[in-house]
Amino acid sequence: MITTHPLDEGLRTDAARIEAAARARGLSFFELVFEMVEPSAVNALCALGGFPLRYPSWRFGMEYDRLEKGRHYGLSKIYELVINNDPVHAYLVSTNSRMEQKLVMAHVCGHADFFANNAWFAPTDRHMLGRMAEHAAWVRDCMERHGQEPVERFLDSILSLDTLLDPFAPLSEHLQARARDEERGSAVERARRSLDAAMAPENSERRTRGARPRVPSHDVLGFLGQRCELEDWQRELIRIVRAEALYFVPQRMTKIMNEGWACLWHSRLLTGGLLEASEIVDFADCHSGATATRPGQLNPYQFGLDLWRHAERRQLDLFRLRRAHHDASWVDELVDEEFAARHPLFAPAFTPEGQAQGGWKTLKDRIVRDLAWAGTPRIELVDDNHKGAGELLLQHHHDGRDLELAAAAEVLKSIAGLWQRRVHLATQEQGQHRVLSSDGSEVRVEREAAA
Repeated sequence: MITTHPLDEGLRTDAARIEAAARARGLSFFELVFEMVEPSAVNALCALGGFPLRYPSWRFGMEYDRLEKGRHYGLSKIYELVINNDPVHAYLVSTNSRMEQKLVMAHVCGHADFFANNAWFAPTDRHMLGRMAEHAAWVRDCMERHGQEPVERFLDSILSLDTLLDPFAPLSEHLQARARDEERGSAVERARRSLDAAMAPENSERRTRGARPRVPSHDVLGFLGQRCELEDWQRELIRIVRAEALYFVPQRMTKIMNEGWACLWHSRLLTGGLLEASEIVDFADCHSGATATRPGQLNPYQFGLDLWRHAERRQLDLFRLRRAHHDASWVDELVDEEFAARHPLFAPAFTPEGQAQGGWKTLKDRIVRDLAWAGTPRIELVDDNHKGAGELLLQHHHDGRDLELAAAAEVLKSIAGLWQRRVHLATQEQGQHRVLSSDGSEVRVEREAAA
């Protein structure tokens, strides 16, 4: 358990002033809860995805070791962590100066507003802090009942599949459910219909049988959790991993927007009267350090902040943009030649070599492509009875970037081990068709000439 401490009276006063200023400027968010932690504890929190309790996994330990080495050698510094929850929980680091704490609290207000109002976060579980603790307790209990080694081994195989999801499905399902609720009338009428439906014998039978997952589907992990022959504890473990993975998807989809929005508002709030005169130089130094970048490199803090300011110069509604977009659609809508010409990320596109390769538009298309599908390869399950043999066929929707075949082979082995039959993955490598096939123990690669 990670130990946290309440803020002292001075920081509580600062937090109240900053929150009031943020709400006065139009930001809206759930209640904020700030807690103080030591530097080593913030690295532990970061390794656990920002949560004080997670199930045991060597992956979290490896990430903590990496972060601690970075802190020890002065290669990295974490100023804060904030959790999308109701209430919002944020952690301050005890070694930060008062000015840094004020900057972080203002930055958190920007994140909290983004979490509460961006459409892609609407379906997320707003009580994930408690849910993660429940999951951790369940997994530890499962290890006591079934043995630590088999549970850890199964968990590790599932974690290797936690990106095989449809990042767009949660919002789509959320909007469909809301539309159905609006059509059905009042809350009392909806409750009565729900009770009648629950009591119907045919619905009870349907729940017992379970709905057959659709194919084709991008929700490969969800399909495996429903269709594989598993013990109850294994099926529940897949459900837990999938639920936590879906919680983090909107954060991957909006990293640039979210960090840029938080930077925009911490800058506006602090320079709007919340800084002491003696703090202005230190603030400028800290802010410029976080947003520094070199030509051709993408710093999400700086790129996001500059793109928000560009949108403002174009007199666009920032709050509408914040509500509707994810990173890929936002960059696609806002980046134009004026922005590219002045931004260091696009500097290589304006050299003679860059112009010969298509200029700023080609580089923009590459950035949008890299941000699409939550920054992960798009893998679709297209057949659950391939060649009539009960085998799975997955399709990689190639967008110009080849898969790392060695990593893909390990993922394929994990899927085949769960499915207990051969699994195939169709992809491309260097313009040639490839089909990877695995029975769970080895992987075979078939090469075919491109059509």
